[in-house]
Amino acid sequence: MAQDSETSEAILDPELPIIDPHHHLWDRRGAPPPEGPPRHGFEALLRLSPRYMLDELLADMKRGHKVFATVYMECGSFYRQDGDPALRPVGETEMVTSIASVGGSGQYGPVSPCAGIVGHVDLTIGERARQVLETHVAHGEGRFRGIRHSASSDADPDVLGPLARRAPGLYRDETFRKGFAQLEPLGLSFDAWLLEPQLPELVDLARTFPGTTIVLDHVGTPLGIGAYAGRRGERFDIWRGEIKALAELPNVHVKVGGLAMPFAGFDSFMSQPAASSEQLAEEWRPYVETCIEAFGPTRCMFESNFPVDLGSCAYDVLWNAFKRLAAGASDDEKTALFSDTARRVYRLDI
Repeated sequence: MAQDSETSEAILDPELPIIDPHHHLWDRRGAPPPEGPPRHGFEALLRLSPRYMLDELLADMKRGHKVFATVYMECGSFYRQDGDPALRPVGETEMVTSIASVGGSGQYGPVSPCAGIVGHVDLTIGERARQVLETHVAHGEGRFRGIRHSASSDADPDVLGPLARRAPGLYRDETFRKGFAQLEPLGLSFDAWLLEPQLPELVDLARTFPGTTIVLDHVGTPLGIGAYAGRRGERFDIWRGEIKALAELPNVHVKVGGLAMPFAGFDSFMSQPAASSEQLAEEWRPYVETCIEAFGPTRCMFESNFPVDLGSCAYDVLWNAFKRLAAGASDDEKTALFSDTARRVYRLDI
């Protein structure tokens, strides 16, 4: 297990304000227990953290860094169990809205968990997505900011493991794009999760819809497992070229994080003992520095991706790693990377 129960490192720059723009909430304890050893790193992560709700989030927010607000990212939790299938993801927004009200009540201090909500809409329903988006907004009580519709897909099922459930080419699909077109009129943003070889799809999507704010999650998910094992280095220049192409599009921003997941194949994943923030910073440095150089700090935001990223480190260690990577930045640049980009992109009034 990579996450320790107590803070394992001294907190760096503890007064630097942080908005965590990407975390999940779930309770999977009711699911049937898996049989046998984990077959994929992501399956191991789900076993490591079967529950991550308000209590766990608040505990992480208080591990020593000055995390004063967060943005919730959809993960298929607490969908409605009946009614129109297209509206079932609204149950997730309803759940998170109630948690945000409790967490931000002042009872837990001056924090605003889930100050922004990114939900899910199946955009392949085309123009009818407008109705579902409006329903999310109505139930978000002022917190709903946009959606994520992931396109992650690869010909090798071992790359995504239990997440290998989508056909390729989603972001180029004509009906999907009819649904995507409903975001801009409502002032909603779009989070994109896809894998490094798929990045050209997002470049094309962003060029086609220049008026829609798009956030690339997890620096585009570089790969180093399955068919890509041992090839992360040789594919780095391909990834960097697509990052530069995206950075040329002013409507695109990037979340700098997610590198603690299994997909990149770093040695730190599920290592024993758990990796230090120094090791994590060195592993992640080429990707982090490339993104910040290409996009600039005002279009980059550090993210925790918790509880997923606890497969490599505890919450406090993760933010220490980011602070090491930003050590040479100016105060204004640090403010952008750790809070203001997220505040602006997700329009947080906090």
